[in-house]
Amino acid sequence: MPTKVPRLVIIGGSYVDITVKCSQFPLPSQPVSGGSLSYNVTGPGPNQAVEAALCGCHVNLISKVGGDPFAAKVKSTLAEYKINTDYVFTAEAKNTGAVITIVNSIGENASLIYTGANNALHTNDIRLAEQVISEADICLIHGNLPEDAIVAAISCAKVHATKIILNPARPLDKPDKAAELPIEYFSADVLIPNLYEAADITEHSAANIRTAKLVGSDIVARGVGVAVITMGRHGCMVVDRNSADHIPAFEVELVNHSGTGDAFAGALAASFGANDDIRKAVKFACAAGALICTRFGSLDAMPTKAEIIELLQKES
Repeated sequence: MPTKVPRLVIIGGSYVDITVKCSQFPLPSQPVSGGSLSYNVTGPGPNQAVEAALCGCHVNLISKVGGDPFAAKVKSTLAEYKINTDYVFTAEAKNTGAVITIVNSIGENASLIYTGANNALHTNDIRLAEQVISEADICLIHGNLPEDAIVAAISCAKVHATKIILNPARPLDKPDKAAELPIEYFSADVLIPNLYEAADITEHSAANIRTAKLVGSDIVARGVGVAVITMGRHGCMVVDRNSADHIPAFEVELVNHSGTGDAFAGALAASFGANDDIRKAVKFACAAGALICTRFGSLDAMPTKAEIIELLQKES
């Protein structure tokens, strides 16, 4: 029988990365000449959607762009990967989110983030996408969006018994670390914080490898089905109500960390959506995160399913 194609809904911010290379960073009132200029689609939404699509999934992206020319670039780039953009909504009065990066001659960079239309994703946008959420195997949500929209997405997925994978990044409208996360976050099937986010969520003073199991258990005690705590080169800690298991990282030559978390999340959703055991899915995701670390780029650096499988076979 043919293998089932996982149906994923991904909810995350969309941005255009505007990068300028120059000899040195400009000082106030002292402009410098740029050597090159590039525009690339980026952000948790597009990055995770592309990774999931490269892993063979049918992907719908829920996001928001502005009423400017960059919106067309976001949608056309996603279409190249066969990602459905019917639910990439437009906020006509705003500009598309942007990351403006300046890179000097020795590779140092300075960035400015403009959230733009991402701040305008509303609960009504989620309601308009209810059908695709109800039909999905997985709803993968990145928390760096307005809180009301995130909570609405979680509630919608729960009503339709769609599995939820949530990255609990701080909502755009509540960036204060002291603010408590909404209780709905802890109804997620899988929560994927990094170690420092996990310690912040549980108010543990120490964030280190030795405390990861304890922190994960605390998250699960709050209602989460599985806590997957990412720890960079130290791998992941997977904690549920039955056990806690360490999934080691892959040994690769690191050249770039951009997009690692998004490759991990997209691959995790793809594997879990194909009904893989969560620990098997985490290992698959770790391989995806490792591969993108060996490349420069963002969307164009996302690994394919075949490449991930090849790395897994080498390590077995």
